[in-house]
Amino acid sequence: MSGLIGKKIGMTSIFDDNGKNVPCTVIEAGPCIVTQVRTEEVDGYNAIQLGFDDKTEKSATKAELGHSKKAGTSVKRKVVEFKGFEEEYKLGDTVTVEHFTEGEFVDVAGTSKGKGFQGVVKRHGFGGVGQATHGQHNRLRAPGSIGAASYPARVFKGMKMAGRMGGETVKVQNLRVLKVVPEKNLLVVKGAVPGHKNAYVIIEK
Repeated sequence: MSGLIGKKIGMTSIFDDNGKNVPCTVIEAGPCIVTQVRTEEVDGYNAIQLGFDDKTEKSATKAELGHSKKAGTSVKRKVVEFKGFEEEYKLGDTVTVEHFTEGEFVDVAGTSKGKGFQGVVKRHGFGGVGQATHGQHNRLRAPGSIGAASYPARVFKGMKMAGRMGGETVKVQNLRVLKVVPEKNLLVVKGAVPGHKNAYVIIEK
C-alpha cells in the first residue's frame, strides 16, 4: 500500500463537530524523498523507496553515501519501500503529508514500547489463581500448571510464560485522519499508535 514514513510527536485531544473530546496522535509525516524506483523490468515488481530524516555523513556507510548521491539527496536515517502509488515518481522527488486527506482511514505500524521482563498476568492477560484462602501462599499471579506430567514429560513449545515484553512491530489498522497540516507536515489521527515519542512509524493508506 502507498504511504509515508513519519515520526510520532505525541498524543493530544481535539473536539469534533459534535463537541465530543476525541483522543488523537500527532505524527510528523514526511516530507519523504524518493531514493529508489523499483520497476517490473529491472526488479520484477513496481515500488518506490522513500527516505526520511537526515543522517550525518560521518555516521553513514559508503553504500549509504553512494545510494543517496544517486538520488541527489542527503543520507536518510529511515528508508522504507512502498507499493501501490498511483502517481509517477522519479529519483529525488518529494512526497509530502498532502498524500493523505482528512476523513480517510490509514494503518500505522511501529515498534511498541519495551516493557522488559514481565509476568504472565501483564504479558498474556492471565487471571491469576482464584482463591486467596485455603492455604494459598503468595502465588496469586503465578501461571499455574504448564502441562508437563509423566507424559509428555516436557513443556510444549509456545507455552505462554513470563518473559520479555514489547519491542515488537505492531500495526494499528483503520485509524481515521482527523486533520492534515501541510505547512508543518503534521498528520493527526484518531486514537493511539505504537511506539514512544519520536519513534519512527509507517503510515499506509
